[in-house]
Amino acid sequence: MRIVIALGNNALLRRGQRPDAGLQRANVVRVATAIAPLAHEHDLVITHGGEPRPGGPAGHGLSAGARVDPFVAQAQGRIGSLLVCAFHDVLPGRRVAAVLTHTLVRADDPAFTRPAAPGGRHAVPAPGPERILETDTVRALLDSGTVTVCAGDGGVPVLTDRTGALRSVPAVVDKDLAAALLAEDLKADFLLLLTDVPNLYADRGTGRQRAVLDATPAELRRGQYPPDTMGPKVEAAARFVERTGGLAAIGHLDAAHEIVHGLSGTLVRPALPGA
Repeated sequence: MRIVIALGNNALLRRGQRPDAGLQRANVVRVATAIAPLAHEHDLVITHGGEPRPGGPAGHGLSAGARVDPFVAQAQGRIGSLLVCAFHDVLPGRRVAAVLTHTLVRADDPAFTRPAAPGGRHAVPAPGPERILETDTVRALLDSGTVTVCAGDGGVPVLTDRTGALRSVPAVVDKDLAAALLAEDLKADFLLLLTDVPNLYADRGTGRQRAVLDATPAELRRGQYPPDTMGPKVEAAARFVERTGGLAAIGHLDAAHEIVHGLSGTLVRPALPGA
């Protein structure tokens, strides 16, 4: 089975932890250890979040005139290197590679008229991903049995100008939506979105709170999950299942193997015909 795994930002720093290189290395080892059993059984692509950037704790706050794309590229290189080293150690003899990834966005995306990414003194646009430019390279690596790390922080956002040349753009691409698009284009069987909760909870924080263990995309969307936390993961899972007929799941990093085998997490599945 071909699986795309999207690691949340807490894969590198748990909630409440301060940015620290030693903590990041320890957390990346934890990530690799949790995912390694899946690599023995399946073809894996690993995507990941970014890291704090100047100007905002959420990682998307920038001072006036600053560009976000260099930070995305730097995060891909640094975090990609940490992940490759960790997987090399837990999967001896297995080929592992990180790919610097660019995500094409549309110049006429409405996001460019209403910057929405939170944090710091200035928000930046958050356009939707149209295409991961290195998808064919990632597919070739997968076909050769290589565990591949890519699409970090949603990919470096780029536009094509009137000549067809690529131009980077000061924006951010949601990492979960980018992972869903990559999974679709790779014809993956499963999209696994890993975070720090065991599953989704409907009506979280109220007296009606309940675990959601199984849902169709339509049922999932009715949950109205917060846009700054689980909302993007819910939408990514729903899109992938709707567009491909495959399976998606959301759950805790440490239970990655159990989630794929139906023993943990929230499973998102296609609606039954006629339902």
